[in-house]
Amino acid sequence: MKKILLVVIVSGVSLFMSAQEGSYNVIQTAVPALNIAPDAVGGGMGDVGVATNPDEHAQYWNSSKYAQAKSSAGFAFSFTPWLRSLGVDDIYLGYLSGYYKISDMAGTVSASLRYFSLGEVVLREAPESIPYGVNPYEMTFDLGYSRLLTENFSMGVVLRFIASDLSARTDENYYTGYGFTADINGFYQLPIDIATGESKFTLGFNLSNIGTKISYDKGENSNFLPTNLKFGLGYFIPFDDYNRLMISAEVNKYLVPTIQSRFAEGFDENNPETWTMSNEQYNNISSLQGIGMSFCDAPGGFAEEMKEINWAVGLEYAYNEQFFGRVGYYNESYDKGNRKYFTVGAGFKLSAFKLDVGYVISLAQSNPLDQTLRFSLGFDIDGLKALADRE
Repeated sequence: MKKILLVVIVSGVSLFMSAQEGSYNVIQTAVPALNIAPDAVGGGMGDVGVATNPDEHAQYWNSSKYAQAKSSAGFAFSFTPWLRSLGVDDIYLGYLSGYYKISDMAGTVSASLRYFSLGEVVLREAPESIPYGVNPYEMTFDLGYSRLLTENFSMGVVLRFIASDLSARTDENYYTGYGFTADINGFYQLPIDIATGESKFTLGFNLSNIGTKISYDKGENSNFLPTNLKFGLGYFIPFDDYNRLMISAEVNKYLVPTIQSRFAEGFDENNPETWTMSNEQYNNISSLQGIGMSFCDAPGGFAEEMKEINWAVGLEYAYNEQFFGRVGYYNESYDKGNRKYFTVGAGFKLSAFKLDVGYVISLAQSNPLDQTLRFSLGFDIDGLKALADRE
């Protein structure tokens, strides 16, 4: 059973590509792990993070937040088990991220490394052959730069290298897929004085994974990477000197065309048999063309386009900025994948160290993270320096 399950996953059935039976026109991409929230902070708040507090994990959510971080540097490691509710123990997502603030004028540099292991898959060339194991994976490495443009507004860019080795296929025409993408993002925060202290209103956006397509057969067939546009807002409410609440909401949309499309050759809106593009037509669409088509290609028109917008909300309560409790909810249309889940999380910060955990409670059976804990450990460099100075 484990072997069959892993082969299915390697073949591309994953959190961002699968849907329940009867679903309609799901957006499919290669390397779906690119859009899996890697950290337990955002993962405990319904997978929101584009307009939340700057922290060490911002490279994934919105790298421009680094320019407004309070500390001069920091780094973090996150670990997300995969399919634990089904007894699988060797599929996981590991994520390492960090930043260094040169100065407000010179800006901030950042980097991250993501590794998604698909576990060991045991294969045979023929029923009588000796079995052997392969270890498919997806990996990315990126570098970012961000800086303040005004007192309250910053922008950032990220350049990303992608490698996807789905080595469960063994034919001689199969190759590791490589891609290059970029993120463009911005973050705005406005302090507001209220009776109980200083509140804060935030706005953020992230246009991520703009770049090449990826191919596993040297260009004969090409696959879209998960280009995505996220927009979020947040509000921080202090109750007194020790207690505060953060409310955040976010919407996102894949900027990738669907195979069932109004641009299909011979399209007739009254005849569903004419809605599916041929492989040749779909392969010939460039990534930039795909971004434009993604806003107007749904066979169901505007109503279906609106179903491609996912939304999420999250809450974080903090006591003395040391103890944190989080809840959230994520929603995706049934016709576009049916990801619907609640999340809960908690965190503890002690001087230079912060430990966070997040837990997913899925409302649909298509979520591999259901009943899974994820962990993040963050380090504040200024805090580490302060500890060293005490000794």
